Order: sequence, then structure tokens, then C-alpha cells
Amino acid sequence: MGVLKNAALAASTAARHLSDDPTVLALQLSRRLPARFVQPAAKAVNKALPRSVSAVALIAAHVAGDSTGLERRFETARRDGVAGNRARLVADVALAAGQPAWADEFLPAAAGASRLPATFARRKWYDGDMSGAVAALAAQRGALGRHHDRLAGELRTFTGWTPVLPAVQVEAVPGRVLHFLTNSLPHTASGYAQRGHSILAAQRDAGWDVLAVTRLGYPVQVGKILAGEQDVVDGVKYRRLLPSRMAATADARMQQEAEELLRVAVEFRPQVLHTTTHFANALVVGAVARALGIPWVYEVRGQLADTWASTRSEAAKGSQRYTEFQAREADAMRSADVVFTLGETMKESIVAAGVPAEKVLLAPNAVGGEFLQAPRAAEEARTALGLDPDLNYIGTVSSLVDYEGIDDLVEAFALLAPEIPKLRLLIVGNGTSLPALQDQAKRLGLAQKAIFTGRVPRESTPLYHGALDVFVVPRKDLSVTRAVTPLKPVEALASARPVVASDLPALREIIEPDVNGRLSAADNPADLASVLSGLLREPELRTRLGLSGRGRVLETRTWAANAAAYSAAYKKVIDGSVESRSGTHD
Repeated sequence: MGVLKNAALAASTAARHLSDDPTVLALQLSRRLPARFVQPAAKAVNKALPRSVSAVALIAAHVAGDSTGLERRFETARRDGVAGNRARLVADVALAAGQPAWADEFLPAAAGASRLPATFARRKWYDGDMSGAVAALAAQRGALGRHHDRLAGELRTFTGWTPVLPAVQVEAVPGRVLHFLTNSLPHTASGYAQRGHSILAAQRDAGWDVLAVTRLGYPVQVGKILAGEQDVVDGVKYRRLLPSRMAATADARMQQEAEELLRVAVEFRPQVLHTTTHFANALVVGAVARALGIPWVYEVRGQLADTWASTRSEAAKGSQRYTEFQAREADAMRSADVVFTLGETMKESIVAAGVPAEKVLLAPNAVGGEFLQAPRAAEEARTALGLDPDLNYIGTVSSLVDYEGIDDLVEAFALLAPEIPKLRLLIVGNGTSLPALQDQAKRLGLAQKAIFTGRVPRESTPLYHGALDVFVVPRKDLSVTRAVTPLKPVEALASARPVVASDLPALREIIEPDVNGRLSAADNPADLASVLSGLLREPELRTRLGLSGRGRVLETRTWAANAAAYSAAYKKVIDGSVESRSGTHD
């Protein structure tokens, strides 16, 4: 019965995406399916249709990471004068590939095409003109009318709408905390999911009775059709909210989500609720907390408005989406009883948004479990992974997205490879940038020296850290990377590996030059190569930096220490909530 319900949910979700934006649906499916099947298929289509400008050929070039080939196909389409529906489809692919300038080339030629208003709406939505996108579909009926309603619903969530729930009288059970998460293990292996799990496990070990609930429809909506309504990972329980069908618009789905979460909360009876960015989670959890009359905690793990803007021009920061996004985040932080965040740089931005400094506490990215044990020698780790133990390795363990700057690391490696013949590049992880990075390595003649593992089991992550001589964090210089501190370099330091990172404020909170690593200029592969070259030529220095880094992490950055900080904050707001209710009764 559960599988049938999940299948119905997946089918309705796919149908909605197919109606709204089939190009994006195709790209999402390509990312959900195993890369070992998708990549060869995309490359085969790319090779079989070398001059085609069909939507299928364009999507295949993008999925295969053939950025040069995609550009060439766009130029061919312009030269051939594609028009009508063909021009509309080319514009759709250009938008999905993050190339709005090419979309603008083809939209005028698409006059009279079917579904053209939807493409115009997508173009405005891409720029953050949410109201303009809704207006572009205002007079439409049928499928386009439903598309209009969905965009209008999402706009409402950005502009003041909030879920409404009735008050419920429930006696909370002492020591219980309910977490509401966007995603989680075992279905998602991101840093977000790993941090969430580490917090839950540490809180459980500290004596709290913890339960995690994930967002409505997850993980079925990311392709896990066989998922059950509960997972237990390392003794931590994850509950899933899996209706057979989700409401049609974002605001209605959020209302549905709040009602489902309230149902679980009434059953579990927590003393405090805890959620994470972004504001959609905060709106739901805030509504449930008000209904139950209990405090809630908001954990700001990122600046997602800046993450969105990082893939667009500087003008995006003046857009409706960006400004409304920032405003809703500020409202959420001010509404929560306590705000936790990752570092001092992020705290400064939160306080600047009008949140009292005393309300903002730190819970930095940290380590636990196997990372607390003595790390293996590099040669032992390499042998266990099937790597040549006699070679040198630089690299990273990361989500492969543009702002991580892995392309700069590949360029730096290209400069280092001729002078250090035994050097290899090890890139561990998956993401939207992986095909382009593999193509970049091939174009630079590094295919035999650059190793891309794709996603790996989380239990093998310490081995990959241990296999490296130097761990690299080559992040681009963007608002989001200047503020947000990542998890993986902390794990690398715990593995006694020196870290070379971009010289950005958030990373300076982790890396202290010539104490646990070194900094290099962001967006500068030549400087990165120079810094790496210096470390690679001094093995004793690498050892000293690695040991120093591990010592500092074990002193200041463990999940157990964070659990103690959460406990103190929970007890304070719980006591304050009890006193408030007592005062009301008096």
C-alpha cells in the first residue's frame, strides 16, 4: 500500500513538473538517475547528433558537461534562424542551463509558438521578477493557468503569507525535541544531511529524546519510491510526511505540511521545536510552535538568497525574489526564540538584519564518530581505496556546484602536474558541476591524472580525507562563500590533513595560516597552484600543520560540545516559556 501511495505521489509531482517545465524535469531526472547510466547515454546522444539543435541534443550536451559543444549548438541555432516552437525550446534549454543571454537571443524568434507565455514567465522568474512571471501567465487557462496559480502561490509564500493552525492543548514530555529538516540520511548524503544527523545523535547521547521529521513529500520527490514512513539511522528516528497527493500550490502545500507536522508533534509531545534554513521551514515550524504554545529554535546554516544570486548577475541582488527572500529570513530569525548559526561572520550578518546579538548563538561545523579516532596513515588509506600509495594526492570532498570553485582547482592542478609528475587530483562528491569538471580535465589533458569518484558512502569519507596530502577548499569569492563556513574542511583537519582554502572571511574562521593550513587568493588558480606547490615540497610542514589542525578541532569543534550548547539554550527557552504561561494564568 505504501509503495502505491508513493508511486501516486511521484506521478503527480512529475506531472506537475512536466506541465510547468519539461526541460527542467528532464535535467532533474538526469541528476536523480545513476551517473554511470546517464553520462554514457548523454555522451552517446551528443556524439550521434553532432550538429543538431533539437531540445534533446541541447539537453544531452548540457548533461554531458560539454559546455563548448552547447555553446556551438546555440550559435548554430542562431545562424540557422530557428523560429517558432523550435526557438522557444532552445530558449527553454538555455534558461535551464543558466544561460539567459542565449534565451534572450531566441525569444523574439519564438513569436506565435505554443506555450510561449510559460517561457516568458520562466525568463522573468530566472531574474527574480516573481510578479512579472505571474503577470506573464495572468490571462492563461488550462495547463498554463495552473502554472500561473503555482507561481502565484510561491509568490505569496515570499510576500507575507503564513500557515494558520488552531491552538492545541498538549502536555509536553520533558526532554523531548522535534527537529524539522529539509532532507536527511539515508536518502541524501549532503553536508546538510550529515550535520543534521550528527546533531541528532549528539543530542541523543546527551540525554534528549529526539525525533526528526522531513519536509512534505521527501524522499519520494527525489526519486525514492520505495521509501517507508520511518527510517532509523544509528538509532536516530526519521519520520516522513508522505501523503498520496500534495496540494497544487506552494502556499497550500506549506499549509498541508504544517498540519501534518502538527499531527506528529501532538503525538510526540516535544518541549521544543528545532528547524533550519530556509524560511519555508521556519514558517511551518513557527506555526506549529504557536499552536502548541512551545518555543522554537531556528538554525541558520546558510544564506540561501545569496546562494540563489551566486548563479546570476549582480543585478539579481536588486530583484524582487532576493529582497523578499532576505526579508522573510529576517522575519523568521526575529520570530524564533533562539537563533543558532555556524560562525562569527554569519552571526554578524544576522545581527545586521535586526536580530538581537544575545539571541544569536554559535554551533560551528564539527566532528564526531570516526573522525575522533586516530586517523590512518596516508599510504594505508590509499591502499584501502585502491589508490597508488606511492603517489601524491591533492583534492577535496565536496558538493560539486559552481561556487565551490572546483574548476579553479582543476586549473591549478594543470599548472602543477608538469612539475610534480607523481601528483594526482582526487575529487570526491557529486553535483551539477561534475560533468563540466570531467570535461575540463579531459580538455586539459588530465583525464588520466584526475580522479572523480562521484558520490561515495558516508562511512568511507574519512578514508578519502586520509588519502590526501593536502585538502583544498577553492571557493569563489561570492556573498554566500564569504559568510558560510563549510563542514568538510573541519573533517579534513580532524583527519590531520593541512587545508588550503580561499582567503575569504568565513574560511579564515577555520584556517589559520601556518598553523593548520594556508590561504590563497580566491578565483586565482595560479596563486592556488603556488600555495599548493610550497606545501607539497615540504612534507614535514604538512605533518606539523595537520597535527596542529587536528588538535584544535578536537578541542573546539565536536558535536558533543555543540550538543551542550543546544541543551543550555533549550533549557533556557523552555523555562522561559513555562514562566510565561504561568504568568498568563496568574
